[in-house]
Amino acid sequence: MMKILIGGRVAKSMLALYTLAALLALPLVALPGSARAADDSIYRQLNLFGDVLERIRADYVEEVDDPELIEAAITGMLRSLDPHSSYMPPRAYRDMREQIKGEFGGLGIEVTMENGLVKVVSPIDETPAARAGMKAGDYITQLDDTPVMGLTLAEAVKKMRGPVKSEIRLLVVRPGVEKPFEVKIIRDVIRVQSVRSRLEGDMVYVRITSFTEQTDSGLEAAMAKRKAELGNKFKGVILDLRNNPGGALDQAIAVSDAFLDKGEIVSTRGRRPEETHRYNAKVGDLAQGLPVAVLINGGSASASEIGAGALQDHQRALVIGTKSFGKGSVQSIIPLQGHGAIRLTTARYYTPSGTSIQAKGIEPDITVEQVRVEKAANNHRRSEADLPKHLKAEKKKNPVPMPENHTNVKRNGDGGGETAKPRDFQLNYALDLLRGMALLQRRNGK
Repeated sequence: MMKILIGGRVAKSMLALYTLAALLALPLVALPGSARAADDSIYRQLNLFGDVLERIRADYVEEVDDPELIEAAITGMLRSLDPHSSYMPPRAYRDMREQIKGEFGGLGIEVTMENGLVKVVSPIDETPAARAGMKAGDYITQLDDTPVMGLTLAEAVKKMRGPVKSEIRLLVVRPGVEKPFEVKIIRDVIRVQSVRSRLEGDMVYVRITSFTEQTDSGLEAAMAKRKAELGNKFKGVILDLRNNPGGALDQAIAVSDAFLDKGEIVSTRGRRPEETHRYNAKVGDLAQGLPVAVLINGGSASASEIGAGALQDHQRALVIGTKSFGKGSVQSIIPLQGHGAIRLTTARYYTPSGTSIQAKGIEPDITVEQVRVEKAANNHRRSEADLPKHLKAEKKKNPVPMPENHTNVKRNGDGGGETAKPRDFQLNYALDLLRGMALLQRRNGK
């Protein structure tokens, strides 16, 4: 770090200097007493910060790295605000952008860690790993010249990702094959499949695992494919948002819009009135007015809750499962030139009825616990309200008038077909319920 002498003393920190320079660069105007007092307080606090930094640099038992100290101070400052505000160093910022974009340079395998080794859960179709012959159940013991034993799963995945067209050598142990063998793979662009679908008899089942830039287009493609397979047997949609931690706000809005013809989807409200934004649906319903059920649980958070809340408030879907996580805040990603970015909570979001679910969650229309062989000893589900420094829930303010039920859900046909897998009780319940609604509608002659 460059040493700058000010009044015979070493400048306390680059952060203090940058902040000081920014303050001095402001236009000279007459400030009211309260504003001058606030500025004086900032200068005093910056001096305090500089004193502590200087003391650490001079007297700590080991030599310290100045940039790391500054990053740690920024990290602590943001963490003191709420659980979701944070500092992202350049590498973490790049990883976050890849996650939201939904594509990265990699191999195309879903993996887990087992007995200290990376185990292939499944190679993704039409990816370098699939073309190289990787199979489910393979164990990866070495990445280039680095043994996997001793690495965390995150560290191993980081090594498998890399620049497109670069090569990696995997040492693979395959059950039933006597000796380990080497597989060379050329990395390519891997697109995260955030949307998966299948047919459940006469119903289309759509699972969204996260909200990335690929989610909207993935949903449209999945619905088009499955509806074409069913033809006039198409009776409804199950939208599975369980354990979906969220993602991009615009994608949550797009997914909600896909099943709504009109009305507000969500509003976000910041500290100042002019920071309020409302997002409305456009004409077009991928489910064609047929019944829709949304599955949620305690792992459904943020963007997932936007979708569930919008469809619930407009009476467009039945929300089934257990109460959601309760993350009703919006984080803005603010890049810092050459220094990564900060994730800062800038607003709360509200469902169409004007309800904030911050630290409260979405209550399902029908509560259905997932059946398990054994009940866990600790039945408490972790939620937003359990996190330290979480934002407090606000009382309902200026609720948005609810539109009349415009969906006129068509429930024709008597259902039938395949049943859900017995182990997924919530899905099975939703399928039976939608088929019952369709049968009742048909008997009423509608």
